[in-house]
Amino acid sequence: MNRTEKEQMIEDLRSDLAEAKSVVLASHVGMDVNTVGLLRSELRAKGVRYRVVKNTLVKRAIAGTDMEVIADLFRGPIAIAYSFEDAADPARVIKKFAKDHDKYEIKGGYLDGDKLDVPGVEKLASMPSKEELQAQLLSLFKAVPTKFVRQLNAPMQQFVMVLKAKEQKDAA
Repeated sequence: MNRTEKEQMIEDLRSDLAEAKSVVLASHVGMDVNTVGLLRSELRAKGVRYRVVKNTLVKRAIAGTDMEVIADLFRGPIAIAYSFEDAADPARVIKKFAKDHDKYEIKGGYLDGDKLDVPGVEKLASMPSKEELQAQLLSLFKAVPTKFVRQLNAPMQQFVMVLKAKEQKDAA
């Protein structure tokens, strides 16, 4: 790789990582290509990018940015996973994969200016997905008007029940 290609890769990494919601770092040393291919497929299905890059290039790409706090994690072969949509998706998929494969090791991560250790990445993985949060918010918005309408209908329903009881009493 010549100098211009390296500079282009650094710029691509810098722009991608600047837009990323979160970044998860992991090592897949000792794993076969097919197994790592399965991980890549799972990540791709969730819209997560997964790259194995040279540590020196990543360190140059994050130099001078908020992400510089994770520079010390780039030792040895490291793969990075990041998403532009949901911050928890990379952590969720990688945590599940690491649980099923002993050789796969989570090294750390990054979220909103903070360096994440392994428990931090696992905590991020346990957060609800974007769709789950949207559903919860929608149900919250829907609950208030529904309760209000029930409150408005309650006196009328009680009045109708009193009339029905009176009618049954008079009929008996």
